[in-house]
Amino acid sequence: MPHDPRSIPPARTTQGSSLAMVAHLGGVLTYLFLGWVASLVVWLVQRDQDHAVAREARVALNFQLTALIAMVVLHVVEHFPVIGVVGWVGKVAVGIVALVLSLLAAATTYRGGSYRYPVSLELVR
Repeated sequence: MPHDPRSIPPARTTQGSSLAMVAHLGGVLTYLFLGWVASLVVWLVQRDQDHAVAREARVALNFQLTALIAMVVLHVVEHFPVIGVVGWVGKVAVGIVALVLSLLAAATTYRGGSYRYPVSLELVR
């Protein structure tokens, strides 16, 4: 029995998949405190045009803002004399986790899927 192509929901466009991927790839710059910029730009541009891309950009932005908050707190801790090493190790760990999760999210969204980060504050709705 042939499958009716009209019953398949429309897939995200190639441009939409690329923009969603770019939004998630911003997390690669988390260690430089800039991971949120790409997802914010994609979300602001796409929120009234392509709701699927805007949703992915919002998810990425929330994760990257969560990582930014962690990086700022750890940066402050890094400047205390005795526990400074904890801040430095924490910043490296957050940077690595953000890098890995952002790459996984970018690959998933480029293939047309949707990605949800395991830990993320819901700051942007």
